[in-house]
Amino acid sequence: MSFRRALALAACGLAGGSVLFSAVAVGKQPARGGDAEPRSGGSAAAVAPATAAPPGLLLLPPAAAAAASCPPAPGWIERPAGTGGYWDSNWDRREPLALINLKKKNEETGEEELASRLNHCKAKATRHIFLIRHSQYNLDGRADKDRTLTPLGREQAELTGHRLASLGLKFDQIIYSSMTRATETTEIISKHLPGVKKISTDLLREGAPIEPDPPVSHWKPEAVQYYEDGARIEAAFRNFIHRADAKQEEDSYEIFVCHANVIRYIVCRALQFPPEGWLRMSLNNGSITHLVIRPNGRVALRTLGDTGFMPPDKITRS
Repeated sequence: MSFRRALALAACGLAGGSVLFSAVAVGKQPARGGDAEPRSGGSAAAVAPATAAPPGLLLLPPAAAAAASCPPAPGWIERPAGTGGYWDSNWDRREPLALINLKKKNEETGEEELASRLNHCKAKATRHIFLIRHSQYNLDGRADKDRTLTPLGREQAELTGHRLASLGLKFDQIIYSSMTRATETTEIISKHLPGVKKISTDLLREGAPIEPDPPVSHWKPEAVQYYEDGARIEAAFRNFIHRADAKQEEDSYEIFVCHANVIRYIVCRALQFPPEGWLRMSLNNGSITHLVIRPNGRVALRTLGDTGFMPPDKITRS
């Protein structure tokens, strides 16, 4: 049975091909005196494949293989045939061709006008996005206002602020979650970055972005929480994570101070990884995650949850 199961799983790996044959172990087949002929009145699917099966194996036609125990491919990886990959270049809906109305093209000078309009909509700068997880906070607080930073958490925020300042970058803004622990972390970090404007938002508040796969036993919020928080966190992603505006001339450096669940979900979405995998990553308090979004929409992850600038005895993950 184990051998039969292993062969069935091997066949699952071929599911992306145009024709799928499932190999299963069978007993010795009775001799038929040469190539088998289809039975009278049989369908085309019953015709034996041109390639003979190895001894002891039976090659099933596509219809039978589809009924094998292979799980169906998740909807998020389904792409039209011939796309050459899974990357959606218009993931942020800011691809130049998606921003213009081709019906308004002038018929006489259409090509020149189209090229000019495309160039006008094309991003020119790179966005550097620094996602900072808040520092350690008081877990015993019942209400958000009581969940203030611990003394160690304040030390962590100081270290994170010093690290960001040491990069020598001209930061454009700090956007932070309106929750107490993120607000206090921002106040400490901003002391190391004088003059950088700060913007508070409810979109970046902590929550349950999407039901994780595989699930975990120690954290199971109600389904309604995914429904409510997920829409908000997805809205945060769409609002803040995208290529630069066409009017932006220089590269930008932006800081977002928020929460582990939000950051992990954003990373998965930005890299076009399955968002259900967000809980497979861990982020330390005060850690720095650096995303880069190029003018052509390509996204790179420079660092994920970096706390190498902290002494080992200052690192926590609560």
